[in-house]
Amino acid sequence: MKAIQITEFGGPEVLRLADVPEPAISPTDVLVRTEAIGVNFIDTYYREGAYPTELPFIPGDEASGVVVQVGSEVSDITTGDRVAWSAPHGSYAELVAVPAAAAVKVPEGLDPQLAASSLAQGMTAHYLSHSTYAIQPNDHVLIHAGAGGVGLLLTQMAKARGATIITTVSNEQKAALSSDAGASHVLIYGPDLAEQVRELTGGEGVAVSYDGVGAATFRASLAATRVRGTVALLGAASGAVPPMDPQDLNRAGSLFLTRPTIGDYTRDRTELLWRAESVLRGIQEGELSVNIGGSYALADTAQAHEDLQARRTTGALVLIP
Repeated sequence: MKAIQITEFGGPEVLRLADVPEPAISPTDVLVRTEAIGVNFIDTYYREGAYPTELPFIPGDEASGVVVQVGSEVSDITTGDRVAWSAPHGSYAELVAVPAAAAVKVPEGLDPQLAASSLAQGMTAHYLSHSTYAIQPNDHVLIHAGAGGVGLLLTQMAKARGATIITTVSNEQKAALSSDAGASHVLIYGPDLAEQVRELTGGEGVAVSYDGVGAATFRASLAATRVRGTVALLGAASGAVPPMDPQDLNRAGSLFLTRPTIGDYTRDRTELLWRAESVLRGIQEGELSVNIGGSYALADTAQAHEDLQARRTTGALVLIP
């Protein structure tokens, strides 16, 4: 089968299309023929070696497709079911062995590209808005990278929970997308972000800052957050945040700082299904809108990574095997 295989860490050029053996499944797995594959920023961290991974490996944690084989101990999924997943590595491929415990049935009629590109980003937005900091009506919230896949979904969920949303973007085209998703105020990145946020909140600051940009925005996130507010650092698109003195949180107003990850917010099947089904049902029923910002052939995966890291994209990106 065809797959993207990484044999050395590095830039997008290490993403090479290769012929590899079809995966064998365990009794608790299902074998899925992929229809669409999601591309997420975390994939670039694994590609670069920022997250330790044994070489060689097939990257990609998210996709959707049709079940073609079922392990002997799997009882709730059958051949022919359409499923989506956000699970450990191997999804940049034509066939994927997926742990049945991680597979979620796709609602009838939902576009495979939407299912493939929305689960990881949608569940991330869900745990950020419902659990990392449970947004309350009338809260002011700050969302960096408001036109990205997570940013757009998080904006919609925050709006549904009654928040006033401030987002940051890099240009006017992205500002329009963020506004359409429900942002009340959209700011272009600049040196006075924190001051602008404070002005928009009457000097109070936001209840929570969701920061997926990292180095370029982290200090502004701290400065824009109200006393005893929360800063959720969920990524490092602009680079890793340098080490900091915990006393900085004291000086900023006794802030709470967290670095959440999806695995800790989908620790069992019940929690996974709560988040996944909320996202997929919301898309199917029109409560959530997902923007597919780019679709690439599997052979063009390197280009997808280049576009993602250069911030040339908006919304979600998918690979078509």
